[in-house]
Amino acid sequence: MPMEVLPRIAEALGLPLSASQVHQFEEYYRRLIAANRRVSLTSVTDYEEVQTRHFGESLAVGAALYRARVLRTGESSAVVDLGAGAGFPGLPLKIAHPSLRLTLLEATAKKASFLNQLVAQLELPDVAVISERAETVAHDPAHRQRYDLVLARAVAPLAVLLELALPFLRVGGHLATPKGSRAPQEIAEAGPALEICGGRILSAQPLPSPALPLILVLVEKVEPTPAAYPRRPGIPAKRPLR
Repeated sequence: MPMEVLPRIAEALGLPLSASQVHQFEEYYRRLIAANRRVSLTSVTDYEEVQTRHFGESLAVGAALYRARVLRTGESSAVVDLGAGAGFPGLPLKIAHPSLRLTLLEATAKKASFLNQLVAQLELPDVAVISERAETVAHDPAHRQRYDLVLARAVAPLAVLLELALPFLRVGGHLATPKGSRAPQEIAEAGPALEICGGRILSAQPLPSPALPLILVLVEKVEPTPAAYPRRPGIPAKRPLR
């Protein structure tokens, strides 16, 4: 069945898709649904709903980042998607913005295997998949303070996410995370984590999402994160910085 909903969403967002990009999204959907029978990747499987909720919301994040000039057309930014799961929002953004250098970080081995196969099947260059915890990878010199942008969708409350994400960013880089109705409360609770890990809230604006109402929280890295952070696996979620 031809994919019709997503091209209209992309056009409205100012991110028109070529025929080859639409084909990649069609193949993405087919591979996602086939793999979902073996690995729990998504509860959303309806063809139009996947286009709206997963692909469309991911492109809405991209559109917001273009408006904020965090992403620029043709620029080869280094991006890491934390807790990538089935690849959202990182892989849809890679399809729409092919020059991104994307790392997908997913601790669950079966999900990481799906991502590796999908990247190969879609023939996407400059995409790496790492099956490891963020708390571990963030201390690796090959990844610490190496990225321009961290993406995180439904990973953790903001106070926890900041400790996981900010160590990956160079000073001047950004964390972009879509949040729901609790966004104001999460921002209010994140003050200590921002101060400790070297970030500041740049904006919290409604996301032009084609599905659920969301707020895109954009955090700028303004100082290096102390070497002690993130703490060992599991501790940030158990004991958020206060």
